[in-house]
Amino acid sequence: MSAIDYTQELSVVEGKPPLREIDELIIQPLDTKPDKNFFIALSITGSMLLLGALMLAWSFYKGTGVWGNNNPVAWGFPIVNFVFWVGIGHAGTLISAILFLFRQKWRTGIARFAEGMTIFAVMTAGVFPIIHTGRPWLAGYLLPYPNQHDLWVNFHSPLVWDVFAVSTYFTVSFVFWYVGLIPDFGTLRDRTASKIKKVIYSVFSLGWRHSNRHWQHYEMVYLVLAGFATPLVLSVHTIVSFDFAVSILPGWHTTIFPPYFVAGAVFSGFAMVQNVLIIIRKIFHFEHIITLDTLERMNKIILLTGMMVGYAYAMEFFIAWYSGVQPEQFAFLNRAFGPYMWAYWIMVSCNVIFPQFFWIKKIRRKISVMFIIAVLVNVGMWFERFVITVTSLSRDYLPSSWAYYKPTLVDGGILIGSFGLFFTLLILFTKSLPVISISEVKAVVDGAQPSHGEH
Repeated sequence: MSAIDYTQELSVVEGKPPLREIDELIIQPLDTKPDKNFFIALSITGSMLLLGALMLAWSFYKGTGVWGNNNPVAWGFPIVNFVFWVGIGHAGTLISAILFLFRQKWRTGIARFAEGMTIFAVMTAGVFPIIHTGRPWLAGYLLPYPNQHDLWVNFHSPLVWDVFAVSTYFTVSFVFWYVGLIPDFGTLRDRTASKIKKVIYSVFSLGWRHSNRHWQHYEMVYLVLAGFATPLVLSVHTIVSFDFAVSILPGWHTTIFPPYFVAGAVFSGFAMVQNVLIIIRKIFHFEHIITLDTLERMNKIILLTGMMVGYAYAMEFFIAWYSGVQPEQFAFLNRAFGPYMWAYWIMVSCNVIFPQFFWIKKIRRKISVMFIIAVLVNVGMWFERFVITVTSLSRDYLPSSWAYYKPTLVDGGILIGSFGLFFTLLILFTKSLPVISISEVKAVVDGAQPSHGEH
């Protein structure tokens, strides 16, 4: 197999390149041995993961008292991090399923990686509700299994709704991701010279032969799964918002939370996907598949959802004022001008002000600037979850029960560990599976589809 000179201009999606060139470009990271930079990156993320594991072990040994959670702020970093990571997982399904149903060709270069990020983000999110209970060995009680003691879970609790919503979302997203990989497993099986790899790829390709019959069944299944996955984008974070909205706590008891949370999830998810794709396209020379036009479209979605989030921030204050309910009015004034005003204004700056720079086309197409803005968006979205969770709990109805929440080093270590888990899985993904769908990219190359005159 001849090597490709990646320093030259490659026209992979534009023009009519040989299909073999697309195979070699996308599969090249799997055929080459990991270099020094790969191990450096893996050691950094692995160290972060190890720190988080040590902090978790310390928490199991000493109890949840080593966290900053107190009375009345019983929900601290674990729930903040859970909502944040579930939100990160939203962009993958949106890019893959919804844009697929709308036949948006620009998704092809980024869909596979976004789907992988969804899987890893939901896995990371699932850690936090389990440890937040303080008794992770009892997590099995959340499942409605029959038993002689009639110990059923409380289906009236939105925390149980989370279990079903998130597990369903993960299952459908994983199946959707795997089905999309089947044609690529067939390609890898046919190309590899390693007997071990050929056996592995043969098993996972499920007998794929690139036949017309296989393609017909594949496209039908993929379409059905996309239809299943689409409502999950709306339902999962809507259920997560019910954790807060069904309570009677000032600042939480509001009907705006479901659409507000969904928009925020897409907002933060697209920002994280954009950040990681910028790095991936540079390292693996995917500039002609993950094009600047694709990144610009993602920035437009970040701008749109950022404006929706900003509208929700304004409406929260309006609804509190219009309601005439004094505790509700105090809750929002306390967010903006109380003890946590520093967190609130970081949130507003990162989520509302900085994304407005994407109105300028030069900034939307400037790699360094869009990367910084997307990082700030994720910082702001994490602080949004912190502000929602902590400020309302720390200032309840009774001033006698007010308290100031201070996260501990253990809280910070577990947060760093969650990023370590997420990025470690992503790094391993880049060297084990094609991060771009070979079959989908081939399908949108100019000249790949037959032309029938004016049709």
